[in-house]
Amino acid sequence: MQRLADALARLQATIAARRGADPASSYTAQLLAAGPARAAKKFGEEAVETVIAALERDPDTLAAESADLLYHWLVLLAAAGVDTDAVADQLLAREGRSGLDEKAARARS
Repeated sequence: MQRLADALARLQATIAARRGADPASSYTAQLLAAGPARAAKKFGEEAVETVIAALERDPDTLAAESADLLYHWLVLLAAAGVDTDAVADQLLAREGRSGLDEKAARARS
């Protein structure tokens, strides 16, 4: 798990470095320049591709699509101005709670 966390931290730093770069020189810069709607669309496409890979039970493709999904998720957060610490805060607030309890609490509010 630590390897994934390290890889995501490096990827997040790369994405941040691409903000404001020439869109002609970087796919990440293109996505960021286009704004959250474009990033959200790409994230959705990658989510579907990840689901398809899972349903096909192809571990190598699932790993590759998951990497694409995580990249596009980080780009979406950056494009929307959401810091990953905000995501971590949400996860930590839910820690130790049953998923069923969490879902029920959201349904009541």
